[in-house]
Amino acid sequence: MTTHEEPADSVLETIGRTPLVRLQDGPADVPIYAKLETFNPGASIKDRIGRYMLERMLERGDVPPGGTIIEPTAGNTGIGLAIAAEQLGLESIFVVPERFSVEKQQLMAALGAEVINTPTDDGMDGAIARAHELAAELDDAAVPQQFSNPLNTEAHYETTAPEIFEALDGRVGAVVAGCGTAGTLMGIARYALEQNPETHIVAVEPEGSVYGELLGEDRAEDEYKTEGIGTHDTATNELFEPELVDAVDAVSDRDAHAELKRLAREEGHLVASSAGAASVASKRVAERIDDGDLEVPHETVVTVFPDSSERYLSKGIYRSFEEWTS
Repeated sequence: MTTHEEPADSVLETIGRTPLVRLQDGPADVPIYAKLETFNPGASIKDRIGRYMLERMLERGDVPPGGTIIEPTAGNTGIGLAIAAEQLGLESIFVVPERFSVEKQQLMAALGAEVINTPTDDGMDGAIARAHELAAELDDAAVPQQFSNPLNTEAHYETTAPEIFEALDGRVGAVVAGCGTAGTLMGIARYALEQNPETHIVAVEPEGSVYGELLGEDRAEDEYKTEGIGTHDTATNELFEPELVDAVDAVSDRDAHAELKRLAREEGHLVASSAGAASVASKRVAERIDDGDLEVPHETVVTVFPDSSERYLSKGIYRSFEEWTS
């Protein structure tokens, strides 16, 4: 739970210790709990890796004091890294595909970062390539590279997962979380499986994403509106460890959108499409447990709500599905 009872010397000290809240929709006998990452100072789960990765990189000498970090990002990681970079005395540059949230890009700039856009059609691959080109031009620059850096996974193994298990006294039966870089789920999964190897682990992706192929499942690659999770090319998702995952659940944009609107209207959660997808998948798992179709060590499901809907208001996230996807 959030336990900031003493004055903090830096905003970095307010990262983590976010609330774990039971969702009201789902089987009565199989509670679903969501980790509310909007309570971080940058309003997303990426604040965790921003602080953790940069502190470890400075300790190891991967980036020199006063150096520059350059990261390809859809936005939230940039915000998390920008917060940490400024407090740790580093410069920051972020390479962002044009189609991603304008709000996120404005916040990165407000935090002192330089934002460079790449063409939407080039996707994250284009942003990654451009980030490495820029880093090669500077003597003191490093690319944290959230898609391949094990520190991403380690951040959640060391912070997010222990918080969940502490709050539930270790009674975690299933972990369900969206996969973008896959760092969040991999970190929590590794910790959970160390506590109990029978813990059920589910990755969540949008329909149109191809993460499921890594578990031998058929996927039809297509465009999707849900942001922050999913992949069109699993070669860029180096952190995903198939052996830690029991299933990959694909959630349609329509279902994710309907659920994010329900979460706001009925439960007071102002969360984005990735949280909507995670909630849908969590309820599916909870219903299987309740029906006796899935055996787990404890009849509880834990998920993660990564960020806030406020980042996506300009994209009509609370309008009709047709308006949102147009």
